[in-house]
Amino acid sequence: MSTKFDVIVIGGGPGGYVAAIRAAQLGLKTACIEKWLDKENKPRLGGTCLNVGCIPSKALLDSSHKYHEAKESYGVHGITVGEMAMDVNAMVDRKDKIVNQLTSGITGLFKANGVTSFEGFGKLLANKKVEFTAHDGSVQTLEAENVILATGSVPVNIPPAPRTGDIIVDNEGALEFRSVPKRLGVIGAGVIGLELGSVWARLGSEVVVLEAQDSFLSLCDQDLSKEAAKIFKKQDLDIRTGARVTGSQVNGEEVEVTYLDAKGEEQKETFDKLIVAVGRKPFTDGCLAGDAGVDLDERGFVFVDEQCRTSVPGVFAIGDIVRGPMLAHKASEEGVMVADIIAGHKAQMNYDCIPSVIYTHPELAWVGKNEQELKAEGVKYKVGKFPFAASGRAMAANDTDGFVKIIADEETDRILGCHIIGGHAADLIAQAVIAMEFGSTAEDIALTVFAHPTVSEAVHEAALAVDGHAIHIANRKKR
Repeated sequence: MSTKFDVIVIGGGPGGYVAAIRAAQLGLKTACIEKWLDKENKPRLGGTCLNVGCIPSKALLDSSHKYHEAKESYGVHGITVGEMAMDVNAMVDRKDKIVNQLTSGITGLFKANGVTSFEGFGKLLANKKVEFTAHDGSVQTLEAENVILATGSVPVNIPPAPRTGDIIVDNEGALEFRSVPKRLGVIGAGVIGLELGSVWARLGSEVVVLEAQDSFLSLCDQDLSKEAAKIFKKQDLDIRTGARVTGSQVNGEEVEVTYLDAKGEEQKETFDKLIVAVGRKPFTDGCLAGDAGVDLDERGFVFVDEQCRTSVPGVFAIGDIVRGPMLAHKASEEGVMVADIIAGHKAQMNYDCIPSVIYTHPELAWVGKNEQELKAEGVKYKVGKFPFAASGRAMAANDTDGFVKIIADEETDRILGCHIIGGHAADLIAQAVIAMEFGSTAEDIALTVFAHPTVSEAVHEAALAVDGHAIHIANRKKR
């Protein structure tokens, strides 16, 4: 027996569930298939992001930051804090409660919008048919006019450090520590490694981050990565670049890690826990039948055009399984775009205006081009920077690390990129994203009135600085 829908979405993460809701809002008969089971084997929507990614990691980041701030920084405000302790179990339980609230909320949104939810595994067959296997093993075939593949990504495993119980873990396991490791090793100095390393460093772990690349945060603007390296060193994050892990050995409750340092010399370190955070890869295993007709590229990503159409008419793919950054907000907006296209509306995405964020403290956020990219492309540009140390609001909050940097075209003044490191960078970057989306110039921001005193004034001052007109710092000589 076959059940027919206008749209079937395979995957209920931030791309899939948003696509399903939007499609249903547009009057399309919509189903969403999600395989996720929580720690109690209960079905959960939300995918990696809500269950073991973006949301739970931010809960731990916020809890650990509040603890660290109370312990280290309240004195400057005249606040005396007595003996302190972190109840790690309570912190992790709070994280779980937030996850449960949000994933349950999606279930409610599905009901409110008329999305049919299927709990189990979906496989795309030929002719836009979908084989659905429920968690109890029962199988049925679903049919659709359109199918959206939104199956997300999984952590990359490396042979020298295979996951082993609760000693060598990936990002999911690192969210479940019930005590603070005395010594914590992290393989990978990317977003996940830095965020999870920060959580446990704030709570007292001695954290060593082993990064195989010779440079730190090479995808960021170099000014941003240099500032971040300096700040993280002050926070006692021991980041070792050019460190290539060659092996690991679990001995009881410890793990010995062997690696080659930047000089090619063998080194060994012993940790209580080891987090492997070397990146993620698209998850399509078992999701595509051999005759489904969907093309993959050499890296395993689903091949799509600018509007997320695959090689099969009526089949779309979004999120982590397609080109571009693996970001929840990118997946969500692709989901909205595809649902609109299926419903017959004109829709597109501006892939040049997708912000990236690292939720350490200070936060790192950026959008558009950085200096090294523009130099490589031969683009003539001008730069304006403003430090938070010169911001009255940041000073009042005792949060003055970092800066705002705006890059504009030398001739047209159009904003080409914005790079921020500092408190609230994740929120401030939205101002630059909106400006760039509308093709604004640095002068447009410079002529905009910002509330005072706010940290967002740093964006205003950076825009002024592009042409040497900043008010609250001495301006650099124009090139």
